[in-house]
Amino acid sequence: MAGRIPKQFIDELLTRSDIIDVIDARVPLRKAGKDYKACCPFHEEKTPSFTVSADKQFYHCFGCGAHGSAIGFLMDYEHMSFVEAVEELAARAGLTVPKEAGAAFEKEKDTGADLIELMREAARFYRSQLREHPQASRPVEYLKGRGITGEIARDFDLGFAPDGWDNLLRALGKDDASREALARAGLVVKKDSGGYYDRFRDRVMFPIEDHRGRIVAFGGRIIDKGEPKYLNSPETPLFHKGRELYGLFHARDAIKRESRVLVVEGYMDVVALAQFGVDFAVATLGTATTRDHLERLFRHAPEIVFCFDGDRAGREAAWRALDNALPVLREGRQISFLFLPEGEDPDTLVRKEGRDAFLARLKKALPLPDYLFDTLSRQVDLGRLDGRARLVELARPLLSKMPAGVLRQMMLDRLAELSLMDPDKLPVSAANPDQSAPQRGFRPSGSGPREPPSVVRLAIAMLLQRPELARNVHNADALADLDMPGIPLLLELLRVVQGTSGLNTASIIENFSDSEHKQNLAKLAFWQHPALEQDLETEFSGVMSRLEQASTRQKTERLLQKKQAGGLNQTEMDELARLLSLKRDNSRVSPTRH
Repeated sequence: MAGRIPKQFIDELLTRSDIIDVIDARVPLRKAGKDYKACCPFHEEKTPSFTVSADKQFYHCFGCGAHGSAIGFLMDYEHMSFVEAVEELAARAGLTVPKEAGAAFEKEKDTGADLIELMREAARFYRSQLREHPQASRPVEYLKGRGITGEIARDFDLGFAPDGWDNLLRALGKDDASREALARAGLVVKKDSGGYYDRFRDRVMFPIEDHRGRIVAFGGRIIDKGEPKYLNSPETPLFHKGRELYGLFHARDAIKRESRVLVVEGYMDVVALAQFGVDFAVATLGTATTRDHLERLFRHAPEIVFCFDGDRAGREAAWRALDNALPVLREGRQISFLFLPEGEDPDTLVRKEGRDAFLARLKKALPLPDYLFDTLSRQVDLGRLDGRARLVELARPLLSKMPAGVLRQMMLDRLAELSLMDPDKLPVSAANPDQSAPQRGFRPSGSGPREPPSVVRLAIAMLLQRPELARNVHNADALADLDMPGIPLLLELLRVVQGTSGLNTASIIENFSDSEHKQNLAKLAFWQHPALEQDLETEFSGVMSRLEQASTRQKTERLLQKKQAGGLNQTEMDELARLLSLKRDNSRVSPTRH
């Protein structure tokens, strides 16, 4: 969506907006040195760790990791869409969204608003059918049989899609335009031969709300026997199942109160738990827990507890959740796994045991590190040398997904204990090595001399925190062939900063909004390092010089290896002579820094 507004306009908007005013109007800030602080609005805390920088026009919470520009804050705090956040800031700054982009956005907004209203009408229709339809006794008896009260059914807006091919279609599809809209919303299916039919038939209906409380989809549970047991809306302009979670909007206040969120597998689990006072549960929508799900949940609470059946399918689902969680698991975030007795699910168990007994089970949930090592250890014989080696091989691809930091290092230490290995000899590579200094066990692949990745990290952090340093870089192309983690990101960052004058930290990072690097850049924008407290121009010049020297050494090594292997052509011989001469000149000026 962001791509439809010219990048230049977003850059100008963030340059002319003051994030301090935007946030302070909603979350009172107090001056703390050159920055501003407050208790984080995205998680519960007593000591302020939410920092807003006037220089960088960026916010970052050192507790939960929330971060962003003024646009991002409005999206997260006010639950605005990107479009709405841009328009809000543009109005404050006295700017007008470019006409071409604005027209496209208005059309999309109008379409989105129409579909949202259509979903509301559909929800009203399904609710009315649960009360009034001649067949309503069947879903009512089904819900009563599952122990659902009228009050909880009302709270969750449960409804009924009657049996038949065109009940909703006749109620809401009065003309071609409305029938087409119903199809776009996923409520009816368009036949290849022409015409439409209701997607949901003879099902109890569960409205699915987005993080703003708008109905964007439905889930339908078959009443009698039939397949599929649960049917969700398809992907639509409003609904992406990899991003939405059933019950999140309903549970948001309880999640904040509890400082944790319980993730279960079904709609009925969420509804039944809420009825028994366990009101901080959400459910995924027929898909494995995604990274988007996890990031959204961690915005609400620092702890996630996954609750799965204890059977094989539940264990497999738990392992998939663990695998997807590792890239987002860092300090301040906790994930645990609760396995229920085989044959039970949260719905049946909370009815059988009651609220207090169910909450007591949550206290025994297995922390992710314990679950990971327990599961892997059961697959090997730790009494054998080759069994311990196998454990390292099983753990390596998993731990390599984790962000570098204290938690990852502690898990490496635990692996060293189990495998009886020296931690420094563990062949486990860091995930996203451009984001941090080398950790114990980091072994870059490839041949040839390399500088530590921390040099690149310093260069990126310096550019983010002082973008004007880019004007002193005149030979970035010299680094293009440098084989070092993080170099492609550094070069892209230089391209962005040198391509547009006057960018601040927020507008730079907004250029990477669709990139996998955005999270790492946000961290580096507030990274503290002794080199960043010194004369940055001098330090940056030194860092870039070290990278250029590393590039020269790598090129020289490659040419020397090729010369030994089979010889060089005249152009390569001339280049090698130049590089060796340059190396001699550099060594006369100053020794290589390490």
